[in-house]
Amino acid sequence: MTSTIQSDIVTAQTTDGNLTLQGNGSGTVVISDNTAITGTTPTLTIGDAGAEDTKIVFDGNAQDFHIGLDDTADSLVLGLGSTLGTTSHIVMDATGAVTKPLTPAFFAQNTSTRSNVTGNEVTYTVVFDTEVFDQNADFASNTFTAPVTGRYFLQGQVSTDAQTTTNTDGILVLVTSNRTLSVYYNPGNMEGPAATGQCSISFSGIFDMDASDTAYVQVKIYQGSQNINVMGTNTYFTGALIA
Repeated sequence: MTSTIQSDIVTAQTTDGNLTLQGNGSGTVVISDNTAITGTTPTLTIGDAGAEDTKIVFDGNAQDFHIGLDDTADSLVLGLGSTLGTTSHIVMDATGAVTKPLTPAFFAQNTSTRSNVTGNEVTYTVVFDTEVFDQNADFASNTFTAPVTGRYFLQGQVSTDAQTTTNTDGILVLVTSNRTLSVYYNPGNMEGPAATGQCSISFSGIFDMDASDTAYVQVKIYQGSQNINVMGTNTYFTGALIA
């Protein structure tokens, strides 16, 4: 093999086409161009099987990235910067489970009944006052804002009560910057127990969103009285970047 190793604290060994680099835990190893490893099963080993983190750093102009072993968690990590574990983008554990800690994903719900907010064609923007999780901090003021251009799975449900048979038309609307999804239903025919007149309607789909595009939920009830309430239970909005 032809290679250049720049380090005062690294031992290099080659045996049957295997290249092993071993340092004292604080050194940097640079292997130059024209590196060739030959043999029946060429292998590059980084580390000495001790209880220590190991990594490869990709030193870029604007950003550095790393891939390495988090020995404490027994996980393979790909992340931003030169320090292992500070900004982990992809993590694979010993079972093979892969997580993406910074991928946009959120679940928000309404926890208080909103009284007399719909009816007689009033367009109501649904309130989601509690975040169960918001993985990349992209949800605020009842609105999801896409941080990057991509395909997002969005799903939600709105539950209302106090409908009567006179409320014959309703629309649940997901409003995004690129397109609007409307679900039409008949609240009066879907009402639950007569004492409350509860009704739930939901939506789901994959939506194209550009960076800084927004998504929020509205509901509108036609016909009948003004006393329709959005419930503090079973009303939620959730989504995640999937492609």
